Amino acid sequence: MSPLHLSFYSAFTLSSLGLAFHRTHLISALLCLESMMLSMYIALTMWPIQTQTSSTTLVPILMLSFSACEAGTGLALLVASTRTHGSDHLHNFNLLKC
Repeated sequence: MSPLHLSFYSAFTLSSLGLAFHRTHLISALLCLESMMLSMYIALTMWPIQTQTSSTTLVPILMLSFSACEAGTGLALLVASTRTHGSDHLHNFNLLKC
């Protein structure tokens, strides 16, 4: 395994572990999701270079646009929940009360 692959796998693994274990604030969960998407985007853009193909793919651009939509939606939910609940702690949210 090359050091490049190891760095992508470790970045994705660390961000998914951060999402699983540090769920106190909504902003930290959003940051972990963004780091997962960033590591996947960099891995997908480096994949044609590693396989030495000359064709460009549309998948990294589509994933980057979905990541931007996910970030915008997450920040909108963060602002809305902070206005209604007063903080971004995840233990304050109860989906059954909606």
